[in-house]
Amino acid sequence: MMLPPPGLPGTERTRLCARRSTEPRLFLKVSELLAGSFPLLTLSKTPRSDVCPTDASKDQAQEREFKVDVPEYLGPLLFVKLRKRHLLQSDAWFCNWISVQGPGTSGDEFTFPCYRWVVGDDILSLPEGTGRTVVDDPQGLFKKHREAELAERRKQYRWGNWKEGLILGIAGAKLRDLPVDERFLEDKRIDFEASLAKGLADLAIKDSLNVLASWNSLDDFNRIFWCGQSKLAERVRDSWKEDALFGYQFLNGTNPMLLRRSVRLPARLEFPPGMEELQAQLQKELQGGTLFEADFSLLDGIKANVILCSQQYLAAPLVMLRLQSDGKLLPMVIQLELPRKGSPPPPLFLPTDPPMAWLLAKCWVRSSDFQLHELHSHLLRGHLMAEVIAVATMRCLPSIHPIFKLLIPHLRYTMEINIRARTGLVSDFGVFDQVVSTGGGGHVELLKRAGAFLTYSSFCPPDDLADRGLLGVKSCFYAQDALGLWEIISRYVEGIVSLHYETDESVKEDLELQTWCREITEVGLLGAQDRGFPVSLQSKHQLCHFVTMCIFTCTGQHSSIHLGQLDWYAWVPNAPCTMRLPPPTTKDVTLEVVMATLPNFHQASLQMSITWQLGRRQPIMVALGQHEEEYFSGPEPKAVLKKFREELAALDKDIEIRNAKLDLPYEYLRPSLVENSVAI
Repeated sequence: MMLPPPGLPGTERTRLCARRSTEPRLFLKVSELLAGSFPLLTLSKTPRSDVCPTDASKDQAQEREFKVDVPEYLGPLLFVKLRKRHLLQSDAWFCNWISVQGPGTSGDEFTFPCYRWVVGDDILSLPEGTGRTVVDDPQGLFKKHREAELAERRKQYRWGNWKEGLILGIAGAKLRDLPVDERFLEDKRIDFEASLAKGLADLAIKDSLNVLASWNSLDDFNRIFWCGQSKLAERVRDSWKEDALFGYQFLNGTNPMLLRRSVRLPARLEFPPGMEELQAQLQKELQGGTLFEADFSLLDGIKANVILCSQQYLAAPLVMLRLQSDGKLLPMVIQLELPRKGSPPPPLFLPTDPPMAWLLAKCWVRSSDFQLHELHSHLLRGHLMAEVIAVATMRCLPSIHPIFKLLIPHLRYTMEINIRARTGLVSDFGVFDQVVSTGGGGHVELLKRAGAFLTYSSFCPPDDLADRGLLGVKSCFYAQDALGLWEIISRYVEGIVSLHYETDESVKEDLELQTWCREITEVGLLGAQDRGFPVSLQSKHQLCHFVTMCIFTCTGQHSSIHLGQLDWYAWVPNAPCTMRLPPPTTKDVTLEVVMATLPNFHQASLQMSITWQLGRRQPIMVALGQHEEEYFSGPEPKAVLKKFREELAALDKDIEIRNAKLDLPYEYLRPSLVENSVAI
């Protein structure tokens, strides 16, 4: 390689796009391809702008782009170095990118992505935006930079565990413990905290209005139901007692992760005398391939909460359902408890039972589904799994690595939203302790148990849906849309991977990549190789599959179990957060028993409030693939992203057309509604 000829006519133009909090002076050092002297550019004087999360000021975000002409030709560039002179007042900058345009209108343009805060007197060394693996750098031009960046990251992003025995996450118990680049920007923080304040204020109002009111009819739940928030929630309120809607939720509700096609009658399903006809019906459906089950055995033995000195209760139901030719999934029998040795078989509840007995049995199933959904499907498989991916990525992949560039938009805000959950929802004296039957420690035990079911195949819809027998179920729109979205993400990943890995050998030789994979499986997931997670990546195909799993988990899978909360949980009897009486042992059930079992008005109000805050459509939201950040430079990656967006738009349109024909539209995997990361 040669230095560019000196004295080339014309000037180069340097642009910097940044947001800022005050008016510091910013220095830009532009490095040539080879060592030499570097011109120093000074950029200053802009309006006030976005606020660093560590600053106390509350300025509104603005963005400013600087343009500075460089009076000499710099040649091909590897790095720019960015330094801010620290002043007395808060003066953090958030730098988006730096671009250097060669002489004339046809000069080469070099882009240096940043998307980081510039705090204090730190010097940021920014490599040019082309993705490069270790194998792509045989001369070691980026070696020192990669090593220094990862060494610093490993100090900032340390593994920690919230509770002993759970998969790991970012070390730190408070928001201030997070690296500044993981914090919400101002618009996101204001919206989140304002919505929380509104929810708590509405809760206080509802509590004050209902403190002396009667609470003895199912219609009384209307007093804490927020009309107008969701048309589907209103439909649930009006139709929640129907068996068809009860069964539909296992296919397309907010927790479609439990249902599976039966291959035999469950061993726990013991038939008391006189149930021979039911047993024969189940066998007939089993032989026809139309028998399905939802087993909540994971809840068996979990210690239930005690709320304000009142014991709460849990059950571990089993539901057997049949799939009709019209696509409806209808319950055939509900068993609320597992059989105990030396005790009579637990009662089996049937659709032909007295209406209140059958309704209460279904309420117990829905309450159990609430527990497994929020803890197993949502918190563990969605939030905490995404955090493992995020921490491992920050610790093991430098910013120049193509897989880092591919993943980083899908890791935005995950660490902060998870710390907020650990310090608010599932903390000591948090929401779960206050109103949820698995609170008070049972939720932690359940999370530990559920860790054994975090298998690699269960995070990959083609494998998971095949394992659960849901492929080809025409009324399971979750399965159809999950497969469609997975395939689009997979093609996107393959497009990027093919630009940077020509052979399987190039994958094997990428030591940073291998360390990243091993860190996820052996460290973050506490040794998950026995559950199918790889400890190394031996081929391009294996790499693509693993990265697709990571992106789908952080986007589509989380959205599919998050977006339905307001729709299905706003009407509290459809998903009770707690149960105040034990499961019934007889079928002599009255309305008074049902109301005494369901949450009281305060518990129901708090469930409604939190459901609204977390389940509402987020105004500060980036849809899948629509991130503005450009981590890659060059036309090839941009072409791959463009095709990805086109395929997402086509799938979105297909779902819109299908939904127009449905009585209950399924929207939780529409690309325009799927968030680009676990950010709420």
